[in-house]
Amino acid sequence: MLIVVRLHLPSEIPIVGCELMPYVLLRRSDKIVFTDDVVESAPVDGCFLRYKWYRIQSDKKVSVCSIHPSELATLQCIGCVKAKLPVTKSYHCTPKCFSDAWHHHRVLHNRAASSVTENGSEDEELFGRFNSSGSGVVTASLSSSASVSSLSNGTTPLYPAAISQKNGDETLFEVGRSKTYTPTADDIGHILKFECVVVDASTKLPVGHVNSISTSRVIPAPSPSPRRLIPVGAADILGHLDTDGRGSSSGTFSVLSYNILSDSCATSELHSYCPSWALSWPYRRQNLLREIIGYCADIVCLQEVQNDHFEGFFAPELEKHGYSGLYKRRTSEVYTGNLSTIDGCATFFRRDRFSHVKKYEVEFNKAAQSLTEAFLPSAQKKSALNRLVKDNVALIAVLEAKFGNQVAGDVLGKRQLLCVANTHVNISLELKDVKLWQIHTLLKGLEKIAASADIPMLVCGDFSSVPGSAAHSLLAIGKVDPLHPDLAVDPLSLLRPPGKLTHQLPLVSAYSSLARMVGPASELQKKRMDPTTNEPLFTHCMRDFIGTPDYIFYTADSLTVESLLELLDEDTLRKDTALPSAEWSSDHIALLAEFRCKPRTRR
Repeated sequence: MLIVVRLHLPSEIPIVGCELMPYVLLRRSDKIVFTDDVVESAPVDGCFLRYKWYRIQSDKKVSVCSIHPSELATLQCIGCVKAKLPVTKSYHCTPKCFSDAWHHHRVLHNRAASSVTENGSEDEELFGRFNSSGSGVVTASLSSSASVSSLSNGTTPLYPAAISQKNGDETLFEVGRSKTYTPTADDIGHILKFECVVVDASTKLPVGHVNSISTSRVIPAPSPSPRRLIPVGAADILGHLDTDGRGSSSGTFSVLSYNILSDSCATSELHSYCPSWALSWPYRRQNLLREIIGYCADIVCLQEVQNDHFEGFFAPELEKHGYSGLYKRRTSEVYTGNLSTIDGCATFFRRDRFSHVKKYEVEFNKAAQSLTEAFLPSAQKKSALNRLVKDNVALIAVLEAKFGNQVAGDVLGKRQLLCVANTHVNISLELKDVKLWQIHTLLKGLEKIAASADIPMLVCGDFSSVPGSAAHSLLAIGKVDPLHPDLAVDPLSLLRPPGKLTHQLPLVSAYSSLARMVGPASELQKKRMDPTTNEPLFTHCMRDFIGTPDYIFYTADSLTVESLLELLDEDTLRKDTALPSAEWSSDHIALLAEFRCKPRTRR
């Protein structure tokens, strides 16, 4: 005999377009618990499982908060009504919610009408219309009477129109009969109910009682404004990502670099300003995937990818979209957690544009051990290793372009190779010497590859170093000023003499190319750049820190920047206090550059 022991929904709040897959725990008569599906065509103990999904719709009209869509609205901004903004943007759940969002909210008014206060004062708008009883006096933005003509959600075939059930002042509309269900726009603002019952295979009658579980109210999938690809040097053209259906024209290729924020670091303690449902991995992974796929990059460099998430999610999901992936997990000398959740660097590439030639793995721990063995006396080795061993890694991939002659204007028959380095450098603010040593070690390794092959190079990642730092200087100009303040702390003499902190790679930061943009579009982007370093003002935005640790560097003798993904505005992001948010699921923003290989001369 089968018995349903427990139902569980992993997602705290259902999102339109994100599949719901309840866990159904079963117990057999011999007390073995399992979670496998039991379908009618393959019954167990003469029984199978029957599922039903319902949308619960109240006869009372309700509206949801525009900031916290899982909450009912109790306040409506009169200014939005006067400005004829979409009514859904006028709703808030509490006065504090409205007050916190006011700085961004009033921008909507200014954009919608030239005279916000023509028919009323701003004070009136600020306080709005509030129902202290919490029952809601606002006009409903969603209809409470919806009909479903047929059911096709999930894997089951179409079947006749949904049957509704009446339960007091609520109506239950049947919307699905499979184990999984993907909420639709019709479900927004409504609670979903999942039912599971054991059915006798011979009589087709239920055995025991019906087990059920309900969700929170369905919210719309957050839709941040699309970031546009900006041609560098164009006269006022804001292009879209697609140019040939893949995101790059036939003569160019694009590279995305993105620290996606590992689940182990996405804690409510660090990100208390982010709704708990938006911090959950089931939500963030779908939102991140949607964003990454939307950029249509030919090469994708991700940092903070957990080992289990690479294997169980990103690799199989991106494979469906034509990508192959490489991965390097951080080492674990100092890591004390579960190895399956340790993070690392993942590099993906489109199989129709590139093939994998070679992979190099850089473990800075091994470099530290070699350094201490070769150059430090025994008495200093232990303290040196304690300072240097931080588990950071880099992943270097050598790829071969499948569009060689087109992209490089190449000599016929000559292979077009590309070297892509992806890293996440140690984050500790106090260990500037360790950051600089790790980056110098990586660059020396790349110099060896460059010496062995005529190959363009990209160096991507989270370098945990802001513009103007010694580490950034080493990357961007190939050397460090001997008087740079970052060199003052060097207990292991790693950085002495300062003259050794050089490299010969002609690296340039891709986003510094925005400085040469022309036309009206350039002015907006230049406001989001640091005029001293020509780097973005920020790529990392938390409540207590905003700055730029993320870069895409390229060898300027072999590559040229064609386009860049536009930068984001701080005020827009700060409407949710900081990142991550419901719209953006990492505390970093993605960087993307489109490149063209320079023609090579015959040798």
